[in-house]
Amino acid sequence: MKHRIVVLGAGYAGAIAAGRLAKRLHPDDTEITVVNADADFVERVRMHQLATGQHLKPRPLTDVYAGTGVEVRQARVTAVDVDRKTVALVAEHGTDEIGYDTLVYALGSTAADHGVPGVVEHAYDIAGRPSALRLRDRLDQFAAGGTVLVVGGGLTGLEAVTEIAEARPDLNVAIAARGGLGDWLNEKAQRHLRGVCDRLGITVHEHADIARVEATGAVTVDGRVLPAQVTVWTAGFAVHPIAAATSLTVAPTGQIVVDATMRSVSHPEVYAVGDAALAEGPGGKPLRMSCATGGPMAWQAADAIAARLTGRKIPKAALRYFNQCISLGRRDGIIQYVTADDRAKPSLLTGRLAARYKEIICTGAAWGVSHPTLYPVRRHHIAATRAEILTAVS
Repeated sequence: MKHRIVVLGAGYAGAIAAGRLAKRLHPDDTEITVVNADADFVERVRMHQLATGQHLKPRPLTDVYAGTGVEVRQARVTAVDVDRKTVALVAEHGTDEIGYDTLVYALGSTAADHGVPGVVEHAYDIAGRPSALRLRDRLDQFAAGGTVLVVGGGLTGLEAVTEIAEARPDLNVAIAARGGLGDWLNEKAQRHLRGVCDRLGITVHEHADIARVEATGAVTVDGRVLPAQVTVWTAGFAVHPIAAATSLTVAPTGQIVVDATMRSVSHPEVYAVGDAALAEGPGGKPLRMSCATGGPMAWQAADAIAARLTGRKIPKAALRYFNQCISLGRRDGIIQYVTADDRAKPSLLTGRLAARYKEIICTGAAWGVSHPTLYPVRRHHIAATRAEILTAVS
């Protein structure tokens, strides 16, 4: 019987892991299945563009994996039983259950409301395609002079607020940051960011910790009222609760705790990558939720799985940071170079050059996902029987 590998989620991390496994393992010995709720690979790093009405190229997963031997199942994961090694699914025609020998958990994350009252009822987010399209529809209904407040001063918030302000200069756009605007960047980058906000007419509310969101805006913990007809919530991400409902060892965040090869510390037949995993980076700091780490985590997991199945040496991927790429609309940006553990260096790029750099990164990432086996393929046979493999990892 073939060794069954099931990949849950086809965002950047899951899609890359599945394609890399298809390059490393011989189809005579393995059966690779990708389960994803959406029929397409979604470029999550472009959701702020989608929300402002820009067209994104569709990338059907069946086209992505055509000819690779990877089977695509469009379904929503409702539960994982790591003791029985099964996954419960809901698809168009009802419920189903599939079994696995090796599981790659890559279900990613969604917007986190952090328990702030009113977020669920009144705020929009851009954590995925459905929510970005919902925001797009709302912005399309807006007449000139409407007010938009983006809550969250991180990378997502900065990209969202500048994209909205550039696409809709007829709106009154503001951002509420819990700390100082871009205060993790170096001083030159912060100055550039403030200049962009000034140029685009963005009102900046700093040190604005939001206590609640209302239909007419947001209220800070110190009583400031920030008016808005539309509030966009970008104040962090949270993982899906599925892993926490299993016997897997998870962190307080709900992320699966993994070792240096992205394998669960409690269940060796389970690997986790991307936002769903808590992995240690340089200096012992947890890797942050980002595309920048999701790809290398997927490389490491796929290579480790293939190596263990084929009896080869496990290679090591570089789980570190090099830069933070921030688009500030379509014609401006910041490339902040960082240390391995994600601290800002003095060097950076800004302006149109930074915007082009960011676009190359985004385009390259999507191209790589869409051509999973274009690079040299070296498929190896499994070196042991299924019983021997299961014994080795148990």
